Amino acid sequence: VLRTIYEKKDYLVKRSHWLIGGDGWAYDIGFGGLDHVLAHGEDVNVLVLDTEVYSNTGGQASKATQTGAVAKFAVSGKRIRKKDLGLMMTSYGYVYVAQIALGANMVQAIRAINEAEAYKGPSLIIAYSPCINHGIKTGMGTSIAQEKKAVEAGYWHLYRYNPALKEQGKNPFILDSKEPTGSFREFIESEIRYTTLANVFPEYATELFELAEKHAKERYETYKRLASLEF
Repeated sequence: VLRTIYEKKDYLVKRSHWLIGGDGWAYDIGFGGLDHVLAHGEDVNVLVLDTEVYSNTGGQASKATQTGAVAKFAVSGKRIRKKDLGLMMTSYGYVYVAQIALGANMVQAIRAINEAEAYKGPSLIIAYSPCINHGIKTGMGTSIAQEKKAVEAGYWHLYRYNPALKEQGKNPFILDSKEPTGSFREFIESEIRYTTLANVFPEYATELFELAEKHAKERYETYKRLASLEF
C-alpha cells in the first residue's frame, strides 16, 4: 500500500483554501466572520472583489463605497470615508495583506497572490473590481484600462504587507504604487456614480469630491510612512 501511495505521490498536492467574496460581505455584513477567521491564524486565503458597492443586491452603498459616490442609501453622495479594511488587518501583524488591481499592474497582482499562497498563515487580498454600477462612461469593455487610471490617479493604491519579511529583519510593508500621475478629479468624472451628483448638486458634489481626494492623499501618505519604517 505504501509503495502504491509513493508511486502516486505526484497526485498528492497541497490543498489551497481560498474564500472569495465581495465588499458588501467583507466590509459589512460578514466582517465579523472574516475578522474571526483571519484572527485565528489558520493557513487560509481570502480574496475580496472590491466593487465599492453591493453589486449583487442592487447597488446599495457599503462601507467600501468612496466619499461622494452615489448609490442606493446614498443618493446624495456618501458623506463619510471608505473603510480601510486592508490597513485594519495589518494591525494583527501576522496576516498577509495586499491591495491589487489586475489591469493596473498584473505582475504585482500575481506576485501578491503567490506570496499569499506561500505564506504559512492567513492572507487577505483586496482586488479593485470595476462594476456596472460604476457607470464607466466608456463602457465595461474598458474596465481594465479603468483600473489602470484608478491607480495612476491615486484613487486606488497597490501595496503588500508580508509578515514573513519581519523574520528577515525587513519592513513587511511594501508600497507598490508610485506617486499619482493622473488627475483624481478627471478619473471620478469618468464614472456616472460620481457625475450624477455633480449634475444635480454641483456645489455639494465639488465639496465631496475634494474631500474624497483629500482622503485618498491621506491614505497614500499613511502607506508611504509605513513603507519607510526601518526594521
